[in-house]
Amino acid sequence: MQMRAGTRVSGFTLIELMVVVVIVTILLSIAVPSYLAQVRQSHRVDAKTALLDLAGREETYFSTNGSGYTATGTSLGYNAGFGNTQPIGSGYYYLWVCVPAAAACNGVAIPNPPAAPSYQIVATPLGAQLNDTQCGSFAVDSTGQQFATGTSGSAFCWSN
Repeated sequence: MQMRAGTRVSGFTLIELMVVVVIVTILLSIAVPSYLAQVRQSHRVDAKTALLDLAGREETYFSTNGSGYTATGTSLGYNAGFGNTQPIGSGYYYLWVCVPAAAACNGVAIPNPPAAPSYQIVATPLGAQLNDTQCGSFAVDSTGQQFATGTSGSAFCWSN
């Protein structure tokens, strides 16, 4: 290929392309973990919303029946039961209801369980949410106490 004087070859050099690749890699290394953290946080919101909704249903059940709380999903307006066969929300948590409240509900330790009549509701993670080490399981009891397992503690997990 012959080139005439005064003509210019257009295109990118290898160095320019490598600089772009490095910049994109740096941006992705920052963006992807941030995105995944936001996804985990949105899944936590699903669990907390379901827990508080179910706690409200338990209180409604107690106020209309007066004898105690129930662990039966259909009595609380759910079409199905609870446990490891019925994931909630987007499918990242299971709900467990313990009536009366106990020191451990589905393996999640609950400090100072309230006396009967009482309940505890626990949301345990499944699938990709099992990788959430900051906030694992969530729980609420009949006195309104909120708990969470994980490295960040209950206060952080319930407020974020």
